[in-house]
Amino acid sequence: MSLDFKQILAKAEEYKSDMTKFLRDMIAIPSESCQEKEVVLRIKEEMEKVGFDKVEIDPMGNILGYIGNGSRLIAMDAHIDTVGIGDISLWEVDPYKGKEEGDVIYGRGGSDQEGGMASMVYAGKIIKDLGLLDDYTLVVVGSVQEEDCDGLCWQYIINEDKLKPEFVVSTEPTSCRIYRGHRGRMEIKVTVKGVSCHGSAPERGDNAIFKMAPILMELRALHENLKDDPFLGKGSLTVSEIFFTSPSRCAVADSCTISIDRRLTAGEDDKLAIQQIKNLPSVKAANAEVTMYTYERPSYTGLVYPTECYFPTWTIPEDHPACQTLVDVYKGLFDEEPVVDKWTFSTNGVSIMGRYGIPVVGFGPGHEKEAHAPNEKQFKSHLVKAAAMYAAIPLMYVKKYAK
Repeated sequence: MSLDFKQILAKAEEYKSDMTKFLRDMIAIPSESCQEKEVVLRIKEEMEKVGFDKVEIDPMGNILGYIGNGSRLIAMDAHIDTVGIGDISLWEVDPYKGKEEGDVIYGRGGSDQEGGMASMVYAGKIIKDLGLLDDYTLVVVGSVQEEDCDGLCWQYIINEDKLKPEFVVSTEPTSCRIYRGHRGRMEIKVTVKGVSCHGSAPERGDNAIFKMAPILMELRALHENLKDDPFLGKGSLTVSEIFFTSPSRCAVADSCTISIDRRLTAGEDDKLAIQQIKNLPSVKAANAEVTMYTYERPSYTGLVYPTECYFPTWTIPEDHPACQTLVDVYKGLFDEEPVVDKWTFSTNGVSIMGRYGIPVVGFGPGHEKEAHAPNEKQFKSHLVKAAAMYAAIPLMYVKKYAK
């Protein structure tokens, strides 16, 4: 079977209204992390309607739809959980209505990341319609809990479902560009202890909040001096939360804890990042405890799959067969050179490639800047482009690059 790019694009355009309706249906179902059951059932309904060969929901609650039965396993992934809506007064539209306005579809999850799911499902239909099958099996994954703990779902899929594809296409928003990596991240906790006493005589105690103050200043200086990388950019660090314990507002605080969001560039890992903080003079002087957060929140099925909050940096080379497959398909469909770049934020690639070395390449509808923002937008034209890409990728890979 050969690829007729014009025919694929025409089919994708034909299904624009179906993809729009499906996306609006998903937007209308609130699906924050660990509450994805109803949107997963809606996705299952659509996969079965368009003719997927097999649809399964695993014990964690991820949905996996299969097309074909060949020997080469290729996966595409969209996390189908969303963040909350935040301050509703910042929204000019109902976040759960999926309002249409020309090319735009508004609503929470439109770009991050249910638009990718809409395009993947209809790519499956295009593959079936046009007979774009070969010696491959395509598995379309709707993954859960990514917003809470990126990559946890794929730790489960790889370790427990035993699904190990040759490569994975991440459908996180890329503005219809091709992305081949991003910085990693980790969530760090620093705690200092003090001694409480009455606030009228603070000299009798040891104020943990004051002990944290020089640590904060040295962390800000550490951020300025973190490693840079020509492709991924600079490592970064910010203090995102602060907590304390105290007997009352009329007492000296006896503990103080901060949370640190640490972004890791090339050559940085969890051990390095922890040690950099432990080496700070103020941390040593305060005898502060520096640890990594862990995640143990149950999925909507009740399953608990604990992990450390470490999400490794990853990239694949631009000349990698997975990346070149997407470049070839893009040029064939759109008769222009694609932009090959990286994400600023983190994706499930932290597990797929970062932990397990399974190549990931990104192409998604929507813009990264729409993620977590009020009045989040998706674009019908992007859904069409993405569906055409996803339909052509497996056959291009098998014909040209699979050994």
